Amino acid sequence: MRGLIGVAGFFLIALIPHTVAFDPLDPNGNITIKWDVMSWTPDGYVATVTMNNFQMYRHIMTPGWTLGWTWAKKEVIWSMVGAQTTEQGDCSKFKGNIPHCCKKNPTVVDLLPGTPYNQQFTNCCKGGVLASWGQDPQSSVSAFQVSVGQAGTTNKTVKLPKNFTLLGPGPGYTCGPAKIVPPTKFFTPDLRRKTQALMTWNVTCTYSQFLARKHPSCCVSMSSFYNETITTCPSCACGCENRNKCIKSDSKLLSVVGVNTPRKDNAPLIQCTHHMCPIRVHWHVKLNYKDYWRVKLTVTNFNYRINYTQWTLVVQHPNLNNVTQVFSFDYKPLVPYQSINDTGMFYGMKFYNDLLMEAGPSGTVQSEVLLQKDKETFSFNQGWAFPRKVYFNGDECMLPPPDTYPYLPNSAHRSPAAFTTLLFSLLFLFTILF
Repeated sequence: MRGLIGVAGFFLIALIPHTVAFDPLDPNGNITIKWDVMSWTPDGYVATVTMNNFQMYRHIMTPGWTLGWTWAKKEVIWSMVGAQTTEQGDCSKFKGNIPHCCKKNPTVVDLLPGTPYNQQFTNCCKGGVLASWGQDPQSSVSAFQVSVGQAGTTNKTVKLPKNFTLLGPGPGYTCGPAKIVPPTKFFTPDLRRKTQALMTWNVTCTYSQFLARKHPSCCVSMSSFYNETITTCPSCACGCENRNKCIKSDSKLLSVVGVNTPRKDNAPLIQCTHHMCPIRVHWHVKLNYKDYWRVKLTVTNFNYRINYTQWTLVVQHPNLNNVTQVFSFDYKPLVPYQSINDTGMFYGMKFYNDLLMEAGPSGTVQSEVLLQKDKETFSFNQGWAFPRKVYFNGDECMLPPPDTYPYLPNSAHRSPAAFTTLLFSLLFLFTILF
């Protein structure tokens, strides 16, 4: 019996790392890091490292990605183009040419915009910001070139790096081992000749909100035209550990120079609220027409230190298969399972509202959505008009308990004045007729 329990426990533990990183709304989402060995050198190789964000709605925002690994042998980095390591390490044993990095486990970051052209590489120099595939495929790629020394000089002698790590910019990503794949093929500029890398390996990194943080980073509140009740975010929805460090909206500290400057550790400065969330999403059922209904979406930033660039809002609701028009946001249906179309991504229009400003008067973006009714399924009863899931920047938001949703009244409230008016009207009609 103990043996069976032990075996079952082993399989359960073995399954946990895979299940926590699975996103049902983006089952194929990942960040793939590809190494292409482009040429051999006297003591190693020159490789192009490309980072592709295949996640539909989760991006890497400022201060950007950080990539790390452990060398399999005694490799060093002679030079880099389009990126740099954060530390050089001990290179004292080298005479003459000094390597760019001698650490066993280098840490690499992207270069900043405005880097001189002779230090740039294709798709580099964005400060580590990486857009999501669903929002902006052209900006979802980052790349750099690295010259590796004291490594193998053939396909059989090169040893793949190990223990890859990815911060984006905080924890949450888990990277698998490097795997050799068929060499990448390239077309020449005239598209008449095809070349290929000498050797290629891939590393796949997946995201888990469970690993990224203990509590949600956003919450959802609700209201409707047919009920005066406003369902607020749950109390302490994002944890109340920082309640003593929050700041009131009328505090004089907000006028201090530099208070809005982001810190290296991304420590937030959150406005004091009962939910203690940096982001609140409000869903308001605004109007009801004969064949359509209208929803107002509002996203509010309560963090005084972060401007959310290229933000995304993902909503799951059964009527999103009949979206007629979206005002002041861009919209894209997400169909991870071809037979089900109940999920959509909202995001800001470029150069208009794709930047959600820090907490304050400008820290809000909003839009309205017009949806066509499906008479077989549409209803305002039992909270049907409210979302099933909401994600902001790829992290799931905490919804209120279902029994607190604004409910549809069973019957209209009777007014004594209206009843009296109706009675006199009937008496007057009776007098005329009889």
